[in-house]
Amino acid sequence: MLPPSPSDWLSEDHLAYFVSEVVDHLDLTGFYARYEGDGRRNSPYEPSMMLKVLVYAYATGVFSSRKIARKLEEDVAFRVLSASNFPDFRTVNRFRQQHLEEFQNLFVQVVRMARELKLLKLGTLAVDGSKVCANASKHKAMSYGRMKQEEERLRQEIAALLEQAEAADQAEDLQYGVDQRGDELPAELQRREERLRQIQEAKRRLEQRQREADREAGRSEDDDNHASGVRPQGGRSKFKRKFGEVPDKQQDNFTDPESRIMKTGDGFQQSYNGQAAVDGDSQLIVANAVEQNAADNGFLLPMTEAARANAGRRPARVLADAGYGSEDNFQRLRDGKITGYVSLGREGKAGRPVNPAHLATLSMKKRLGSKRGKAWYKRRKAIVEPVFGWIKEALGFRRFSLRGCEKAGAEWNLICTAVNLRRMRVLSATASA
Repeated sequence: MLPPSPSDWLSEDHLAYFVSEVVDHLDLTGFYARYEGDGRRNSPYEPSMMLKVLVYAYATGVFSSRKIARKLEEDVAFRVLSASNFPDFRTVNRFRQQHLEEFQNLFVQVVRMARELKLLKLGTLAVDGSKVCANASKHKAMSYGRMKQEEERLRQEIAALLEQAEAADQAEDLQYGVDQRGDELPAELQRREERLRQIQEAKRRLEQRQREADREAGRSEDDDNHASGVRPQGGRSKFKRKFGEVPDKQQDNFTDPESRIMKTGDGFQQSYNGQAAVDGDSQLIVANAVEQNAADNGFLLPMTEAARANAGRRPARVLADAGYGSEDNFQRLRDGKITGYVSLGREGKAGRPVNPAHLATLSMKKRLGSKRGKAWYKRRKAIVEPVFGWIKEALGFRRFSLRGCEKAGAEWNLICTAVNLRRMRVLSATASA
């Protein structure tokens, strides 16, 4: 007469069981650390249960904390993993945001488990990036030039409103007496002051960002001050703008200031650049990162090194498109004894002439022109691009739920872990068949 167990309604090879078994074999010390001692009374739900639910949610394309909470009530697999617990959406979201560092460790542990299960070989590594929309609208961004105009306009409007408020105060003093209230700021003035504060903060962020970019480019304040006492020929600086001066077209976003405008398949959007290094045989993601820079050039070596550290072995060869090409990258791959197959130009278009002094680039061009080189580079698309297809098309992960580069990076770790678990389940079933 007892009700059936919900687990009886799932097949033995269901993804929920696979996720549960893998999580049970991971070191979750970091997830329990914040609840040690008196903290346990502040943890109403078992962390391992919460992690299983969250990983399974991302593995099945459910990213919203509200939708996850709804699934816990309506979906059998979710109820099996949660043991019929029903944390609300705030609890789910809080758990996700409190364990940003632990998600990185979780991803690495899953990669190493795949290696121990002999699912990961890392003979060939394909590196690529994909733009993922930030949790912010491009319509909430403003250019530096527009900020200056809006700042001046708001200053004038605030001054006029303050004059009106002062006049109203004086009139009310005459009517009610000087000891009676009547000095509250009008709501419209409060809104304008808040808008002015946001614009001023955005201007400061852009100015600080520009100063850092100028320093990285080798510039300094002395370029404008002529500290050496010798003015450039013609009496003008060789630079088009002063050190730290922000171009009027440079933009900042009020909702997620750390996101950047990037070109995507849907036009220019507030985005982050999600990087992935994928094993050629298993198509498992062995390294990942989220960056603010839309260009891929600087990520080839860091992603290769991260893959080596996570998987415990050095890849024999690395495949990447033209966005990762540079003489320095090619030279460092050669120094690391890794064979690179990195395109020198977009497919179907003639590449730029190679500088004769760039020996590593000349060597790369020769390698890519060989029959063997063409065969290896041809595999790049079939290795890495399906992985982004699984993330964006199959699971529907096209926008981060969390804001800020660090939190977006943690969420990227979570979605990469979920994709890896789905892939490992398929590979394990194939190996045992």
